[in-house]
Amino acid sequence: MNLTTLNPVMLIVIVGVVLAIGVALWMYMAKRQTQKLRSKFGPEYDKAIGEHRNRGHAESELQKREERVAKFKIHSLEAVDRSRYSEDWRREQSLFVDDPRAAVKHADTLVQEVMQRRGYPVGDFDQNATDLSVDHPGVVENYRFAHEIALRENQGPGSTEDLRKAMVSYRALFEDLLGQTAEKPEEVRK
Repeated sequence: MNLTTLNPVMLIVIVGVVLAIGVALWMYMAKRQTQKLRSKFGPEYDKAIGEHRNRGHAESELQKREERVAKFKIHSLEAVDRSRYSEDWRREQSLFVDDPRAAVKHADTLVQEVMQRRGYPVGDFDQNATDLSVDHPGVVENYRFAHEIALRENQGPGSTEDLRKAMVSYRALFEDLLGQTAEKPEEVRK
């Protein structure tokens, strides 16, 4: 069949069908991408949507995070390192009773040390949290919450309860970074 011999109506129908298939395929791929990102990032996906107020921009940002983190040489910790860091954490938790402020400060430092040992670049907090959101989306909000409390602590003494919540939040991330199966972190933002 030669296209020049088709009547114009038939040509329009064929073009319309091809366009409809193309649009349907594009919509299907976009939906699959959304589902993939939503599944991978969990609550972080919703946070990105809220920040960008545009699904396309938010998804683009999440994809950029994935690409950035894919360039890192992230690796699991060896058993000896996990054991040493676990012991360090137990020491920090026991310090909390006598000096909660110092314990929270040390917990932050310990989390950053584990991040660096695993292969994450450590520096700017916001970039650290963004990087962590790729592989640890379920606990990165705990990291932000704990860091916020630690920052407030630097401006003046806060409550012991706030410091306890910071320690619980740091612990959830710490255990996830160590690759241990952590119990579901308690809800700290009541």
